[in-house]
Amino acid sequence: MTIQTALTDQQLLRLEQLLEEPALAQSMRLDEVQGYLCAALSGPQATPEALWLSEALGNAEAIASAAGGEAADLLRLLATQLQAELASGEPPMLLLYAQDEDENSPSDYVPWCQAYLHGIDSAPAGWFEALGANDDKEDSDEIAYLDEQLFPLFMLTGDAAAAAAAAGEEWLSGRDLDHMRNECEEKLPQAVTNIYRFWVAQRSVRTFRHEQARIGRNEPCPCGSGMKYKRCCGTA
Repeated sequence: MTIQTALTDQQLLRLEQLLEEPALAQSMRLDEVQGYLCAALSGPQATPEALWLSEALGNAEAIASAAGGEAADLLRLLATQLQAELASGEPPMLLLYAQDEDENSPSDYVPWCQAYLHGIDSAPAGWFEALGANDDKEDSDEIAYLDEQLFPLFMLTGDAAAAAAAAGEEWLSGRDLDHMRNECEEKLPQAVTNIYRFWVAQRSVRTFRHEQARIGRNEPCPCGSGMKYKRCCGTA
């Protein structure tokens, strides 16, 4: 028996249609779902399925509807597909809508990035708290790395500009701003992949330290890439 682990184009289109059904009026859009799931699968611990389904569909009760049940099955497939892509180190192809109704207009990254950041905010465990962030001490290398990888999201949502303004600092403008925005758009898929793999490695380290569990170098890597640990996260 073959177990399906990826959405077909037809199923992806069906999921998009279901998320627009009146019965799922509070659900996320398809682009938001993908952004949110990329974050929900990452972090100190993955967000439980029941929680991310509720977030994606608007509320837990939505799953009880016919449209919600069908959408939930497709969302599980999408999550499995995303996890495999992120674990492999292969940047996912972002599902983005155009800024205007004209399909020739630029892609709108804001909803995708905002949904990802919502995934961080609603995570069961705080990302930076898990790394020991403290205003009274210097950031660790891990915190600095996570900040660096998250920068494209903060840039594309406008949060970075808002933070600079609040701090009274100068910010980019004109061509410099356009160049930075384009650069962040290009870096975003790899950045979310890096973040996922960073957290999988962190989970392994914490398991080793606190539970004295050891991953054999020739065992499958716990990140789900399908490679041996020594060829994947064990190279760090």
